[in-house]
This record gives sequence, C-alpha cells and structure tokens, in this order.
Amino acid sequence: MSKAAVIVESPAKSKTINKILGPDYVVLSSMGHIIDLPKNKMGIDVESNFEPEYIVIPERRKYLAKLKKETKQSDVIYLAADPDREGEAISWHLKNELGKGKKVLRVTFDEITASAVKTAFKNPHSIDMNLVNAQQARRILDRIVGYSLSPLLWKKVTRGLSAGRVQSVTLRLIVEREAEIKRFIPEEHWEIEAHLRKKTGEQRSFSAKLDKIDGKKFHIKNEKETRDIMNDIEKKEFIVSNIKESKKKRHPQTPFTTSKLQQDAFNKLHFSVNKTMRVAQTLYEGVELEHKETVGLITYMRTDSVRISGDARDAAKAYILKNYGEKYYPSKPNVYKSKKSAQEAHECIRPATPLREPDKIKHFLTPDQFKLYELIWKRFISSQMVPALYSVTTVDIKAERYLFKTSGTKIIFDGFTILYPATLTKEDERRKEPWKIPVLVVGEPLNLVKLIPSQHFTKPPARYSDATLVKALEEKGIGRPSTYAPIIFTIMRRHYVKRIKGYFHPTHLGEIINNLLTKHFPKIMDVGFTAKLEDELDSIEEGKIGWLVVLKNFYSPFMHNVDEAKKYMKSIKKEGLKTDQVCELCGKPMIIKWGKRGKFLSCSDFPKCRFSKSITTGIKCPGPDCNGELIERRSKRGIFYGCTSYPKCKYTVRSLPEKKA
Repeated sequence: MSKAAVIVESPAKSKTINKILGPDYVVLSSMGHIIDLPKNKMGIDVESNFEPEYIVIPERRKYLAKLKKETKQSDVIYLAADPDREGEAISWHLKNELGKGKKVLRVTFDEITASAVKTAFKNPHSIDMNLVNAQQARRILDRIVGYSLSPLLWKKVTRGLSAGRVQSVTLRLIVEREAEIKRFIPEEHWEIEAHLRKKTGEQRSFSAKLDKIDGKKFHIKNEKETRDIMNDIEKKEFIVSNIKESKKKRHPQTPFTTSKLQQDAFNKLHFSVNKTMRVAQTLYEGVELEHKETVGLITYMRTDSVRISGDARDAAKAYILKNYGEKYYPSKPNVYKSKKSAQEAHECIRPATPLREPDKIKHFLTPDQFKLYELIWKRFISSQMVPALYSVTTVDIKAERYLFKTSGTKIIFDGFTILYPATLTKEDERRKEPWKIPVLVVGEPLNLVKLIPSQHFTKPPARYSDATLVKALEEKGIGRPSTYAPIIFTIMRRHYVKRIKGYFHPTHLGEIINNLLTKHFPKIMDVGFTAKLEDELDSIEEGKIGWLVVLKNFYSPFMHNVDEAKKYMKSIKKEGLKTDQVCELCGKPMIIKWGKRGKFLSCSDFPKCRFSKSITTGIKCPGPDCNGELIERRSKRGIFYGCTSYPKCKYTVRSLPEKKA
C-alpha cells in the first residue's frame, strides 16, 4: 500500500507533522513557492486578461523534481501549506504540477499540534480559488507597479533602484514625518508645582500642580510671567477645596494579532519586526522538547483575528482557576471582537494546546524563543482574566484664584496584571508617587513649603519605530499581517530608509524617490487609494468581486501616469544635486550622484572631467593606526560605513559612532 504524500513549505514544519502523522504518510517540503512569475520580465499578458506567465523558479527546479519523484507512487496528496493566501497559492501551483491522475486534498490548521493536525486530516477540503485569486491579484498588481516604475527610476536617477506599490506609500509616511520634524518650531511653556504640608500632624510634604487660573486652563509663556505668578501665589492661603474618590477598572488586552505582537515585542523585548516574525516562525513550526518530541508551540503568527477556540479558552480557564483561584476568572469568559476586515476563520496568536508553561520548557528554547513565547503566553492567559481594580483619589487645593490638583492611584485588586502588567500611561506614572498624599479633609488649610517652576518645550512628532510604523500601517489599512515585516525589510534593503537607534530615518535617496513618485504618481502614493486596494483584495478573497475587475480598474490610469512621467519627470541622473564644493581638477561645481555603492560626489562637467570622490561623514575611522574617515557604502545587506583607506584599512560598522567634538 502506497503512502499518502503530505507537502508543506519548510523542513522544520515537515519534521513536526511527520512525527504527528506517523509511518503511513510521507511528509515533504516545497521550500516555499516553487512556481512564480519570471524575474527577467514582467510576465503578465495584459492583452489576454492579465494572464500570468508562471514558471518554475530556476533555483527551485531540484525541489520540484524531488517532489515529483517522491509522490510518484502516492495516490493521495495532501497540501498542508500555511492557512493564508500565499499558502493557498503554493498549494494550487503544486496541485497543477503534481496532481495529474491523483487525488489532491487541501488541509489547514492554525496550530501544529497532534489534535489540530489529525482533525484537519479528517476534514480535508478543496483549494479555495478565492484565496488564490486574491494572491494572484496582489502579485500581478505589485509586478505591474514594480516593472513599470523601476526602469523609470533607472533612467531618471540611477540603475539598480526599484519601487513597490505598498512599500512606496510606507516610505512616504517616513519621509513626511521627517519633514514634519524639520518644520517643527518648539514653543516654550512653564509649569508650577507646589510642595505642601499639613499644618498639624504628619509633616511629610506632597506635591500639587497648578491646574487653573480664574477657573480656566492657562498657558505661561516665559520665565518672567512664571515668576510674577509665583510671587502672587506665595501671598495666598492654600485650602483643600475638594476630594474625589473613584474606582477605576483596567481591562485586560486582547490576545495578540500579528501587528500587536510586533509592537509589544519591539517595546518590551527590543525585537525588530523581522526578528519577531523569524522567531515566531520557529515556535509555530515546531521545537524539539523532552523525549525528542517536536511540537508547535504557538498558533499561526500571521493573523488579524482575536478569535479564540473553545478548547484554548477552556484550557486557559482551567489554568487560571488552578493557579490563581476563582476571583481571577470572570463570571463569563472574555470574548473579543476583531476588526471588520479580520479573517475570522483564523485565530489569535496564542500558545498551542495543550498549554506549556514557559518556565517548564525554557531549557529547550533559545533565549529569543523563550522571551517571545513567554510574551505570547502571558498575553493570552491574561486576556482571559478579570480586570484590575484601582482606587483613584483626586484632591483640589485652592489658593484664591489659583487651583492646584494632585492625584494618586492605589491598586485594590491586581486582576490580570498579576501575570501581564499593564503598560502605564504618562498620567498613571505621574500619579504613582503622589499617592503618598496624607489624609486630608475639605476645608483644611495647608502650609506652602516651596514653589517649583519648570520650563518645557513642545516636542516634534516622534520618528517611526518598528512598533509605531506597524501600528500606523494597520490603522491606515496599508498592507496586511503577512506584509508588515516584508514592507519594512524592503525599504531598508533598497537603502531608502535606515534605522538609527531604533528609529527610521529616510536617506537622501529615499527622499528623492519619494518626491519624484509623489509628484508623478499621486494615486499610487496616496494612503487612501492604497487602503482601498487592500479592501478590494479582501473582497476578492471573500468572493465579493472578481480579480480581473480590480486589475482592469487599476491598470489604465496607472499606465497613463507612467507615460506622462517618462516625458516630464525630472532627471536627477543627468543633473545630480548641486553642492557648494568645487572640482579639484577643473574647478567646476561638484554634484551628488548615486551609484552601486551609494551616493558620491562627481564633477558636473562629466564626461569631460571624470573626477569623483566619496562623501565622507566627517568621522575619523576608529581602526588602529588609521588616518582615514568613514564613508557611507551599501551592499545587499543594507547601508554600512567603511574606511576611505580601504583596502589598507578594512574597518566597517553598521551604524556611525558618535562624532567627537
């Protein structure tokens, strides 16, 4: 009897599933996509209803040959790629290549556990062509944009550049944020804090902040105004005018979606988006635990759903009751609502069942795997617990026309925060210390110990970090869970953006590309238009709209813009960017150009004068006994800095050291 063949994407996943299914199945790996559009041309027949020209990826031919050989004797092939558009497309291509004369079935599961996998194999289904068409539509849209814009940028700026449909809009967000920061003019304002003490009894002082003058919010502009107000306040008597006590609940957060996991992993673990997804992939596909048992530890990590299966909810309930007691579990299970566009067939990102406590499997995991698994574990279990309860006391203190306020928070019941401490707001942080307010009563006079003025300046908007950029992409509807990490990776690989101390800065080249594309392709670079296209792709997936309709509506207006840009887009390649430097050979102005290794200075009289030189950073090379300076270079891995004395000095560094005064 021939074995049934099972095909997944990766060797790690195949190893885990093989152990679950046993000897009656042969589990094989496709190593991801085997079929795709050609690299050396667009590969789309626009005149024939956008027919894609699919080919076997040259470097994957050996994998396809191996799959054909190893499934030759199998009457049944199960396609077990990931449960999303990409997984469905991989399965469809594999069926077309391997399925002739065979029974081909699709199986999907959100977690790679014995229970989930065996249930999936008992309930196989056919390939969902709506998912396939949504993937095809995205792939073709991106190919049309990329293969139209890239040659244009080669001609107008420099060879080797590229542009993408979603990545370019993301670049625009970063460039425009940088422009906001450069335009920002800080405004001065002052605050006044009073240190007060009871007249009798407890002598410990406490602080209160000036909140209103004459019953209105105020804005103190400078130090002189501050001193005048302080001189007036010092003459007044301070009296407690109101005490308000209230109870405040803090509810647990939802279990993780992809974007929320990426944000929390950045904020709490300092993981980049790419690192988070890389580590999560290993936890999903399987880790070898005791007795050489390989198991998947989390559910599928590309999801925008917060749905929780009944089994997982029951397991969380049992754990909470056993380890924390009934007072930590709600009377009714917590149920969370996903956003409108979420795929409810998927689940949230949670620990796989049966639940495995992080500390009990820590020695089987790498440090990064443990940190991420623990984060996912705690977020999920805490999402099923009761809210935390706080007592908030707010005290109003009047000094005639001046109203001071102080407040403090005291925890009454920790609830879910016993496991997953809530992220405190700035206001919460401010209240923590002032809780040490003594017992006060309305009408009680207080002694003024001292007044403390403080100068402040309004701050510009912050640059995007991995966390805040992903949050912005999600809120604006740009991309989907599977694309956040690739988007960031791509704009960095293209050297349009660089990460400095955890924050994204546009490069000079990135700003130029953004400005050119925004001027000549306003729709492609429009956030709303990009979000609308994402919604249309979702509608294709849901069977509400045909994929050809979306492509046809997009193509003609876009190609009109391409034709116009070919005529009217400014050529930076020829003109370069002017500088105040002059050529050391002929005295003509030097201009900035771009080449394979990044930007450089070139004589504006090229090709008559071929003098050029690197643009130095003004930072001395830290290499031993080296008198060179660091210059910006780039490779396939991104931007780095090397010495002007190369190859004599081979010092390189990913980020610039501090420039010494």
